[in-house]
Amino acid sequence: MNDILLKILIIYFVVVNVVAFFMYGIDKAKAKKQKWRIPEKTLIGIAVTGGSIGAIAGMNVFHHKTKHWYFKFGLPLILIIQIALVVWLKFFR
Repeated sequence: MNDILLKILIIYFVVVNVVAFFMYGIDKAKAKKQKWRIPEKTLIGIAVTGGSIGAIAGMNVFHHKTKHWYFKFGLPLILIIQIALVVWLKFFR
């Protein structure tokens, strides 16, 4: 992998994780005010697209979605799958 592609990937993952973190905070704030909410599909989708660390951090920092089993267990599972994929691509491909 060349240096430019690696830098782009690193920037992508930083941005998507920061966005995921703030999405959980925004959704929590909206929930408290009983306003329009970010759909759960979107919250899980941002994790699937590479923002699982930010999503897990946001879930824990904002205490949001921690009682939903599909967030509590699903987000760590997504992260494990992503780590396994990176390891496989790096060492076994």
